[in-house]
Amino acid sequence: MKKQKRIKFIREGNYAAEVEVELLETDDDWSPYLSIDDAYKLDDVREALRQGDFKAASRLGKVFVLTPVAV
Repeated sequence: MKKQKRIKFIREGNYAAEVEVELLETDDDWSPYLSIDDAYKLDDVREALRQGDFKAASRLGKVFVLTPVAV
């Protein structure tokens, strides 16, 4: 089994988070996939952003405010 670090982006409303996870690569048909802990981490970040708890979200990843650009 190989592990590769990747960055996943979570977007919730006007906020986004950049979260580092590990993709697990095996020889089966479901590869690559996240560990259950990383999947829960992404869910926790999404829920924290949804509730406006930026302190909790920033413990798990880098948090950004999205601002529309007028063209």
